[in-house]
Amino acid sequence: MRAYRIEHYGSLDGLVLRDLPQPPTPGPGQALVRMRAAALNFRELLILAGQYKAMGKDMPIPCSDGAGEVVAVGEGCSRVSVGERVILTFYSHWFGGEMPAGGDILGRGGSVDGTLCEYACVDENELVRAPDHLSFEEAATLPCAALTAWSALTAGGGLLPGQSVLVQGGGGVSVFALQLAKLFGARVLALSSSAERLERLRALGADELIDYVRHPEWHEEVLARTAGAGVDLTVEVGGGATVERSVQATRVGGRISLVGLLTGGPGLSEAFFYRGLSLNCIRVGSREQFEQMCQAIAVHRLRPVIDRVFGFDEVPLAFEQLRQGRHFGKVVISID
Repeated sequence: MRAYRIEHYGSLDGLVLRDLPQPPTPGPGQALVRMRAAALNFRELLILAGQYKAMGKDMPIPCSDGAGEVVAVGEGCSRVSVGERVILTFYSHWFGGEMPAGGDILGRGGSVDGTLCEYACVDENELVRAPDHLSFEEAATLPCAALTAWSALTAGGGLLPGQSVLVQGGGGVSVFALQLAKLFGARVLALSSSAERLERLRALGADELIDYVRHPEWHEEVLARTAGAGVDLTVEVGGGATVERSVQATRVGGRISLVGLLTGGPGLSEAFFYRGLSLNCIRVGSREQFEQMCQAIAVHRLRPVIDRVFGFDEVPLAFEQLRQGRHFGKVVISID
């Protein structure tokens, strides 16, 4: 089969398409999946740069997100059957409840081989049925960014209709957080850096738009749009450089879901404690949460936002698109 491998770290040149042995016939409780699409996340750039090297699998097949169809099953496999459209879970070991202690923390493409391959043989417990209305390309966007957004919204008691949510930017997690928050009946305030992106966020349902270039102290705008109170929940994707504004933008007793550390780890000020905020550190989510999210997506027929679909021979171009950071929504790869 054809698959991409990371053969050296530090540049796109290290990402190489190879002919690898076909996965073996599925063993007991396993399923062989013909991969049809994969989607990229920012973490893929970190893995390629070698930042996970000391903790993860050496020279892995990259990419955490992927969808395909079951083409063979092993003895005793009961969760899926041949012909079903499935999505691989981000974690190969977290099926429900709290994350198991001492287990994999890096997920697919970090600790185990990822999805940039034509076939994957996995335990049946690592698979979730894809919502019927989604294409393979759309379904492939869900394991990391969408589930992270779902977990960010539901952590610490969940989101109620009429509550307010602040989302930051037009990346995968933020766009999914906006779309999913609207399913909950929430009022969504959205930050972005351009009028074009803000209009796209409006089209997805954002109720309030804030240009953080025009308003670098954007927390003041959030307070102005919420009658001085702040939002009930902030989905914080930036990290150290933005978390203090998120603290100021969140109401007394509100919640911050910390998703990303793009600008380093946060240092919490006294204001965090004075305002009585709760901080939820999001680690994507379990298979059980994934299945709950997929049910909601199916009922509401939500469609993920895809910036561009690349061919399997164009994977380096897809990584470059991701690296430039000008995409809105997800960068996807079709595996023909």
